[in-house]
Amino acid sequence: MAPLLVSLAGLPGTGKTTLARALAAELGAVHVRVDVIETALESSGAVSVAEHPELGYRVAYALAADHLRGGTSVIADTVNPIAMTREAWRRVGVDARADVFEIEVVCSDAPEHRRRVEARTADIPGHAEPTWDDVMSRAYEPLPLGPASIRVDMLGNAEVAAAQVLAALADRGGRS
Repeated sequence: MAPLLVSLAGLPGTGKTTLARALAAELGAVHVRVDVIETALESSGAVSVAEHPELGYRVAYALAADHLRGGTSVIADTVNPIAMTREAWRRVGVDARADVFEIEVVCSDAPEHRRRVEARTADIPGHAEPTWDDVMSRAYEPLPLGPASIRVDMLGNAEVAAAQVLAALADRGGRS
């Protein structure tokens, strides 16, 4: 069976990392989180992610491709905000001969989304969490839905959202 690339998309604070961790555990997949990569790049002092925002994604693409080519499924945890980044993730999967599934993660209640963003503390040493203004001013295009994509609302229970994703994966080819 081909490995699986699950590419997440969603604004900060919607619950992507919570969902990614649950899915990685359930599927035995590697969780590739761009925040970890960008924080490491920034703390190295060698590059400024603000000046080169594509670097974290490029490293994430390379890590994901390496795991996929080795037969390990990957959960890609990035904001993945626009068609260009989403197409890049699809290319990673196709080039590695992986099945690709996209998930847009949302929090349907704006006051709750804001509360989450404002209440977060970094779980990565040296990582600066975005402000609500940062989140709201970010360029973001909703994910067009199709046979290999779903939208998941993380307003409620993460286990319910993970079960929804696993059911969608099972419906499209026996993954669970």
